[in-house]
Amino acid sequence: MRIALIQLNPTVGDIRGNTAKILANVRWAKEQGAHLVVFPELSIVGYPPRDLLYRGDLLRAVERVLFGDIAAASHGIGIVVGAPLCYEGGLWNAALLFSEGKLVAQQAKSLLPNYDVFDEVRYFKPAAERKVVHFQGEVLGLTICEDIWNDKDYWQRPLYELDPLLELATQGATLFLNISASPYYYGKRRLRADMLSHLARKYARPIAYVNQVGGNDELIFDGSSLFLNASGNIVWEARSFEEDRVVLDTSWSSSGKSPSALCEGIADVYRALCLGIRDYFEKTGFKKALVGLSGGIDSSVVAVLAVSALGAENVLGVGMPSPYSSPASLEDARRLAENLGIGWRVIPIGDIFASYLRALNPQGEPLVDLAEENLQARIRGNILMFFSNREGYLVLSTGNKSELAMGYCTLYGDMSGGLAVLADVPKTMVYELAAYANTLHEVIPPNVFLKAPSAELRPNQRDEDTLPPYKVLDPILRAYVEENLSPRDIASLGFPQELVEDVVRRIDAAEYKRRQGAPGLKVTTKAFGVGRRMPIAWKKGWD
Repeated sequence: MRIALIQLNPTVGDIRGNTAKILANVRWAKEQGAHLVVFPELSIVGYPPRDLLYRGDLLRAVERVLFGDIAAASHGIGIVVGAPLCYEGGLWNAALLFSEGKLVAQQAKSLLPNYDVFDEVRYFKPAAERKVVHFQGEVLGLTICEDIWNDKDYWQRPLYELDPLLELATQGATLFLNISASPYYYGKRRLRADMLSHLARKYARPIAYVNQVGGNDELIFDGSSLFLNASGNIVWEARSFEEDRVVLDTSWSSSGKSPSALCEGIADVYRALCLGIRDYFEKTGFKKALVGLSGGIDSSVVAVLAVSALGAENVLGVGMPSPYSSPASLEDARRLAENLGIGWRVIPIGDIFASYLRALNPQGEPLVDLAEENLQARIRGNILMFFSNREGYLVLSTGNKSELAMGYCTLYGDMSGGLAVLADVPKTMVYELAAYANTLHEVIPPNVFLKAPSAELRPNQRDEDTLPPYKVLDPILRAYVEENLSPRDIASLGFPQELVEDVVRRIDAAEYKRRQGAPGLKVTTKAFGVGRRMPIAWKKGWD
């Protein structure tokens, strides 16, 4: 059987636009002589649709499209498409197979993830049964995303008692089809390919895996769709972080390549963030980005990513030196803007800051305390939001994961913005991104890498006056936030107990700040925000 795999970038809720993309690819697949064309999970509505699924008008529109346009396009070809489907008094995350103008098979998702960024139990019912589908000489085992992530021989602790793939193999499936919307994090491509290879070898059957691509709010979908032969080798791998498609024969005897040959590195994080920015702008209707450039590593990386995603003509950098800003930092910011070819403005905040100090310290000299430090950040935030309101820019905030974790950020100041590009990027990874960016085009000035990180909000300030060195801090953050280890377990890894307890205390205390921040692009296994839903008001009452 000739099968077309379509790696699609849908827009959440855009049923007309998504359907138009699907139909265009159906026509292409027919021209290529495909017998079956396969699209990702929930591709009619995009993933994740969240509470749009409570909208009856959306669900009725989905039904009209499925049994109208999609069904009509299936003459001469089979179409597997993902969509929310209402029947038997419930809502199902379904894979539907249309052929010759009719719905010939449907399979609801069996395993509904309800952890990390997933909320599917909130909306859907799980499939009561799984049945193979006979089509064009193949026996198809239809599965949806999570359905393949529960093999007891691969995972130490499977999350579900049910194994859909085992049931379908027992029924005689000759080809597994999995339609997915599997979000990206650093390391996910290798893990996913290794797992699929294991499944193909275990059942001695080929697997066609079709994943969504694109950015939807905080989530980035890398695509990286795969076709693996019965030996577990990769016969075809889609491009990552962009749409792609292929037509291939399911009996293709190519030896393929081992999943261990897949390369994954900091370039993937760079491309993921660019995709996340680009789609956030395109899907929300914004055209231009505004970045406050301090001359530091974080704002430099955000500006570089914005230019890669949107083009230099759509990015504006603003320098806002205070009395504590070093001339070198302003020069580094200016040189970066010049190297990138973006717009550049300088708005000194010294006079504005002085007027605040006169009004707020009427009894004496400035105190040079935390309140005055944060005041500078808030003045800068106001300036950026002024340009945003007047000229239509979306402000990209520049704080990284390490700073946000520790509360080393200012509400309504440097946290101001519409998208937090580095919110899930630890400081040490920011330097990796900067180094990688300079291998593409040497735009970040060398001094930005060399100087000690500093907010420059008081004389001779350094981040390490307030924070542990980032090379020490980031592993503790990863252990606590991403791996959910206790302070005692983290200390057992070789970190001082007192330091670990202080870091953990500060992470917990800063939750109220993070709750008010802009959405941040997810690139690690556990991001603040939608994937880590911690209470603000709580107390640890256990040892």
